[in-house]
Amino acid sequence: MDKILRIDTSAPGGPAARTDALGSYAGLGGRAMTSAVVTKEVPPTCHPLGADNKLVIAPGLLSGSAAAISGRLSVGCKSPLTGGIKESNSGGQAAQVMGRLGYAAIILEGIPTDDALYKVFINKDGVTIESAADLKGLGNYATVEKLAAQYGEKVAFITIGQAGEMKMSAASVAITDMEQRPTRHAGRGGVGAVMGSKGIKAIIVDDDGCSMRKPADPEKFKAANKAFAEGLRKHPVTGEGLPTFGTNVLTNVVNEAGGYPTNNFKTGQFDGASEISGETQAALENQRGGDGSATHGCHRGCVIRCSGTFYDKNGNYVTKQPEYETVWAHGGNCGISDLDVIALLDRMDDDFGLDTIEMGATIGVAMDAGLAKFGDGQGAIKLLQEVGDGTPLGRILGNGAAVTGQVFGVERVPVVKRQSMPAYDPRAVQGIGVTYATTTMGADHTAGYAVATNLLGVGGSVDALKPEGQVELSRNLQIATAAIDATGMCLFIAFAILDQPDTFNALVDLIGAFTGQPLTADDVTALGKSILTNERNFNTAAGFTAKDDRLPDYFKKEALAPHNVTFGVSDEELDTLYNW
Repeated sequence: MDKILRIDTSAPGGPAARTDALGSYAGLGGRAMTSAVVTKEVPPTCHPLGADNKLVIAPGLLSGSAAAISGRLSVGCKSPLTGGIKESNSGGQAAQVMGRLGYAAIILEGIPTDDALYKVFINKDGVTIESAADLKGLGNYATVEKLAAQYGEKVAFITIGQAGEMKMSAASVAITDMEQRPTRHAGRGGVGAVMGSKGIKAIIVDDDGCSMRKPADPEKFKAANKAFAEGLRKHPVTGEGLPTFGTNVLTNVVNEAGGYPTNNFKTGQFDGASEISGETQAALENQRGGDGSATHGCHRGCVIRCSGTFYDKNGNYVTKQPEYETVWAHGGNCGISDLDVIALLDRMDDDFGLDTIEMGATIGVAMDAGLAKFGDGQGAIKLLQEVGDGTPLGRILGNGAAVTGQVFGVERVPVVKRQSMPAYDPRAVQGIGVTYATTTMGADHTAGYAVATNLLGVGGSVDALKPEGQVELSRNLQIATAAIDATGMCLFIAFAILDQPDTFNALVDLIGAFTGQPLTADDVTALGKSILTNERNFNTAAGFTAKDDRLPDYFKKEALAPHNVTFGVSDEELDTLYNW
């Protein structure tokens, strides 16, 4: 990947493309690339939907190669939701295709002078930009269906739905999966709104005629790749739990631990958890003829294969297998224990182009405001339809939980830096609370997944209910995660590399063999720190202070059942996280 594609959406006569050399961005991939470009080229105080913001789409360092599970895509910008830097990570096919086309990044710049929409087609012969007027107002599914009829079934699509066109702060960027369905999303932070502000409805990437990226040391790469894949297969989480039940295997685990946020974070256990658990979901999908046993990946080259397919009672496709965060957001958080309702809400989110975590949290806040009752599945569907329709109420909800709470006078809104908390209550899983508070991204479990150690005993054990050791745990995980996000590797590899030193060493050897520059564990740590430093510097320049690295006050005051515990990590301790 030796070039960057820049598309100036403010050019006279419509968007214009040019290809640049990597320059100072040489050697960067994924989150390292997106955060470096945003930090260097985007004014921190700019309006997120204005001409000065940029949307950076970057495959990982290993994407497009034979490296196992290396097809994650990073999408970065200044977030319209948080006002800070954002890297949103997605699976799907696009990263692998971009890697083979040789692009280290696609950067959307400027802002159109009219409200026209465009599509960008990229293949080995170059770039073509055409009107997408016929796609205006379409959801992601209809958009992909129309594009596939024109470009075929072997390309990958990067698209936005109605929410992105309406520039909603909960809008996602959709990436097609191996079945060419828009089910993989760079969901968090409103990246879809930024793509919409640039007037780009779709990016089509076609690697026909391109070869797989070659490693610098083929023999060492092959051996390291084999050892790495074997390590993933032998770990109980990546080799058994995730492939068998998908990510929703966590529902019963977290609920039993008392950390499952229920009815807008009021309690830590949901009475209906068993009805929406991964085990129940897999059995239902198998009964209906779906891939309930999570038999395929979201992109080619995945060896964990935690994805599946959800069909309705009549055997019709509804959506991909709803993931843990989605099942929680539209399920337990809203008091809903009907998998068919949850699957429909997931399908609607994917089609409209919305972050399922943000929308589930938003509907929970709306239920607290009296717009629907907890447990009312049809009420939740009606609220989400308002978002897709762009009604005045829908515009409020589509801009997230913080805005919704503000408009309807709800005090208890579970956000940090205006981004909704995911599916772990920080009082019962205190390490993840530290991550929510301090990550540059706003509340985000993937930034430093302390749940692994707090609840699952992966990489050691730190008592989930006590504040001791949580800052150090979160710090180390945030550093490691930033580095992983740069490679294009799926975050789920963390389970195996934390528990199995041989698997971690195989990963380090794999990267070194591919790049031709041998790595050490210290190099990986340095990479993670450099990414976080870039992001922290951007946020500081954007006006963030230590006061923004805090959970809402009620997490320190309201004890969470069943453990009757509050969040105990002090502000002073939180402020030490970036002291390296």
